[in-house]
Amino acid sequence: MNRYPFWKYAILGIALLIGVIFTLPNFFGEAPAVQVSSAKATLKVDLSTLKQVEAALQAAGVTPDTLGLEGNSVRARFATPDEQLKAKDAIEKALITDPTDPMFIVALNLVPRTPAWLSALGAQPMYLGLDLRGGVHFMLQVDMDAALTKKTESLAGDLRTMLRDKGIRHGGITRDGQTVEIRLRNEADITATRNLITDQLPDLQAQVLGSGSEQRIRASIKPEALRKVQEQALKQNITTLHNRINELGVAEPIIQQQGSDRVVVQLPGVQDTAKAKEILGRTATLEIRMVDESTEAHAAERDRNLAIFAPDQAKPEAQWAPVPLGSEVFMGKPDRDGKRFVYILKKEVLLTGNNLTDARTGFDEQSHSATVNLELDSKGAREFQTITRNNIDKRMAILLFEKGKGEVVTAPSIRTEIAGGRVQITGSRSTQEATDTALLLRSGSLAAPMEIVEERTIGPGLGAANIEKGFKSVGYGIVAIMIFMCAYYMLFGVFSALSLCVNLLMLVAILSLLQATLTLPGMAAMALTLGMAIDSNVLVNERIREELRHGISPQAAIHAGYQHAWATILDSNVTSLIAGLALLSFGTGAIRGFAVVHCLGILTSMFSAVFFSRGLVSLWYGHRRKIKSLSIGTVWRPENQASDATDDSKE
Repeated sequence: MNRYPFWKYAILGIALLIGVIFTLPNFFGEAPAVQVSSAKATLKVDLSTLKQVEAALQAAGVTPDTLGLEGNSVRARFATPDEQLKAKDAIEKALITDPTDPMFIVALNLVPRTPAWLSALGAQPMYLGLDLRGGVHFMLQVDMDAALTKKTESLAGDLRTMLRDKGIRHGGITRDGQTVEIRLRNEADITATRNLITDQLPDLQAQVLGSGSEQRIRASIKPEALRKVQEQALKQNITTLHNRINELGVAEPIIQQQGSDRVVVQLPGVQDTAKAKEILGRTATLEIRMVDESTEAHAAERDRNLAIFAPDQAKPEAQWAPVPLGSEVFMGKPDRDGKRFVYILKKEVLLTGNNLTDARTGFDEQSHSATVNLELDSKGAREFQTITRNNIDKRMAILLFEKGKGEVVTAPSIRTEIAGGRVQITGSRSTQEATDTALLLRSGSLAAPMEIVEERTIGPGLGAANIEKGFKSVGYGIVAIMIFMCAYYMLFGVFSALSLCVNLLMLVAILSLLQATLTLPGMAAMALTLGMAIDSNVLVNERIREELRHGISPQAAIHAGYQHAWATILDSNVTSLIAGLALLSFGTGAIRGFAVVHCLGILTSMFSAVFFSRGLVSLWYGHRRKIKSLSIGTVWRPENQASDATDDSKE
């Protein structure tokens, strides 16, 4: 009746083993580390960077506990903060040759001390939120009006081009806010323009105003198109912010949308607010220029590249060919070996990133290589067509400017005149390189300006105090509950206490497995969940007591107690889960953090309070044929039954 089959015990054992494995990383703490990340969008941290860091540490006589390439950065862990500081100085000296234009960001950081065997199993500790670790919090407001204005200007340019191509005469096209007005002379032109807008510009809706010779069409962006523009602007800004955060050496940044036009940025462990503002507000711009193809430029370019790639064949710097008047020198993005080509570009800027609307990775069926496909607005398309028509078989450079420094992302040759605003760049060595180039071109700058509307700084001391108080509150709470349960329900109270510990173990394991961020509201939800979880054990124990009062045998009372209490436990937990899901769906920020832990805690409490505790009871009592009493505390019987029954309170 109360015997668990072997497969059920096997499931419980596997669940406990997984819980222990994924909970363990949270007990090893954090180690001081040095993180090396790229300071430029065109520079990629790879194995060559790792070798440079390793050589710098060996030269300085510093031995890291671990050193490896993790994501887009190199991390070296050390035993003490003194070694960390010494390593930082050595790495900066080796990698940053020009302090005015650093190629890398060398930042101090804290990383988990998780053993390698646990990391190999995918076990990592929970992230600590801003309120537990300290750091900075920003609320950024995206200027959606600027994004919509930019879209409207692009559509107005497209409309002007289409009317000219169709030969439709008009009295002028003007933009007023987010609407475009076209003055027309007669009814035929009005009809033709309306049909053109309907067929060629589906994002616009047209309305005829006025009468006679004063007629005009007012075109405005459709509501669904407005929402799409806003979503794309917000998405591109978030992508750009992700690209910039690496410079701060933040291991677990939180960058998420809040509402329709705001972005929340939380940087745990960062205390330099001024540096964070500088990175978040940094502007990156794109420019298209022509490569100087003159004989003088070729000579200047050859001399400088020889000095980089073949120093033994290079001339002394004093004998280098001069840069032609009207041109200047730019460095290209590093190649696989970390070396950078020199380009001599003309100073005239032909196009800017304001004319670029999209950049995606593609595939060239003829050359069977990856490509970068660009889309330009109407103004950019017209200018680009003129540029390509006049410069066939010449090289065109795409520059990315950051902090006033420009780097050549790519410099392809123009093979033919390109019309329509769709540009294909070939020559990428791999799909990954094409993807990286498209990302640089697409998200090198913000789609719309952003303004910091809220700013908070939390010191690490306050975070440490919050962690200590949070752990104490959870610890004291669970100890108090266990003492009460053991005193009131005796052996069954011990079973309940063990189930409560398993509940906490499984909850922490799931949060670690999901790589959730633990915050103060999450710790509050954890304490609340433990208090609520014991209710299920109380329901089971009281139901068993009730069956014993009715004179049922102990084995039958255990079976009936768990069977009849299950429906009540399920109902109560489902209602709590519904409330938690509502908080998770409609809440934001701290409320969502509370809701995540609350919902997971409800699920783990149902597992531990019913299945695990039933397994313990079955393991202890299931193989006993005759049981006279259960150790479940005092079973109070009605007075008329007291003389006919023995006390089942103690074994």
